[in-house]
Amino acid sequence: MKTKEELAVLGQLEDSEIVELYWARDERAIEETSKKYEKYLYRIAYNIVKDRQDSEECVNDTYLNTWNGIPPARPSVLHVFLSKITRNLALDRFRKNGAAKRIPSEMMVSLEELDEAICCDASPEEAYLIGEISRLLNGYLRSLSPRSEFIFVCRYYYADGVEAIAQMLGISRNTVSRELSAMRKGLRELLEKEGIQ
Repeated sequence: MKTKEELAVLGQLEDSEIVELYWARDERAIEETSKKYEKYLYRIAYNIVKDRQDSEECVNDTYLNTWNGIPPARPSVLHVFLSKITRNLALDRFRKNGAAKRIPSEMMVSLEELDEAICCDASPEEAYLIGEISRLLNGYLRSLSPRSEFIFVCRYYYADGVEAIAQMLGISRNTVSRELSAMRKGLRELLEKEGIQ
């Protein structure tokens, strides 16, 4: 994250100041959010929907949902709050457009990769497993090194491509692919050990 001085040079407010603008119902909150996070949110949406116009609409809807959500919410980490909204909106748009059938996206590729480790039909008899899988996945993520956790979250939450993750970390594409493969294998082994197949 940037320091106060770096934010001041960029003309950006700190997250806590932006949240206070929302609480004060000051419309500058949306402008400041856009100034600081528009590119970040657009990337999240575009990784999922692979369409410029849909991505822009998801980002704009994020601002509206944030305006409507703060208050009562008071997020302690604004970029996480915003990314969750954008991701959910983009996933809804992706499903609505039937893009899974027409557009090969990083979201579909990353979900297919994870499917090797997590294969769970949500039948009524197995629905309770979803919570258990979530608990195990969170524990597994906490057990990873910070770099591995970053790679996993970038790939399977933000749907970043392997090449993009490699560039962010300054490592080779093969290194990222190997780590992802090892993490999927580790997750699969953990789930099997816990009796979840």
